[in-house]
Amino acid sequence: MAGPTTAERGARQQESSGPPLVRRWGRRRLRMIVVLACAVLLSGIGAVWLLYGSPWLRVARVSVSGTGVLTPAQVRAAADVPVGATMISIDTDAIEARLRRRLPRIDGVDVVRSWPHGIGLRVTERTPVLVVRKGKEFVEVDDDGVRFATVPRQPKGAPVLELKPSPRGSAGPSLRRFDESSLVREAVLVAGRIPAAVARSTRTVKVRSYDDISLELGDGRTVSWGSGDQSAAKARTLTALMKAAPAARHFDVSVPTAPAAAGS
Repeated sequence: MAGPTTAERGARQQESSGPPLVRRWGRRRLRMIVVLACAVLLSGIGAVWLLYGSPWLRVARVSVSGTGVLTPAQVRAAADVPVGATMISIDTDAIEARLRRRLPRIDGVDVVRSWPHGIGLRVTERTPVLVVRKGKEFVEVDDDGVRFATVPRQPKGAPVLELKPSPRGSAGPSLRRFDESSLVREAVLVAGRIPAAVARSTRTVKVRSYDDISLELGDGRTVSWGSGDQSAAKARTLTALMKAAPAARHFDVSVPTAPAAAGS
């Protein structure tokens, strides 16, 4: 009996092997791929619904940390976080901007999502290094020269700033070259460098010009500081000078390499 012809063998081979994709992966694998693709699509739709449409991932509480002068209630009110909104829709940048605008005492704030239901507000408050008298009240000034709050009592450790610039036309630097903001920044620089032991008793920082800044201590002693330049060196010199001449009433560290002490 004659075997199959060449044409018949080719037809059978083509019939058994099927199309190229079926030949490579097989029908079962194709079916699995389709099922997995559908599962991925459905899970994606489910994830979107979970984040934006479900009642589970929504803001239920707002926590506040880092406050000192401010209260958590003040921070929460100013932040105005939309309780009940979906967690994913919360605009953290907008919350931060509101807090900075509404509460100038805030120097920095981190707004964080605490899944699944919380928003955390981590606050850093400005610290006054000087105050400016305003009638019976005091305006607090931080180490950047920012006037950020008015308070009824002088904060502990923040000396009063007295700005008495040299009159226009005088020989020394004055408002002709340095405006009030520049002089305040210079005073802030000095206040931030006063030795801790001296800072505790410093009552007033007087500014007549850029390079004529002096300190008035609570016991009546005075310090000529000069400008804010070399303030670190001046602080070290003042500490050593006060130890060397404890009975002196006036100290001059405007030139830290040639300090002087006078009075007794």
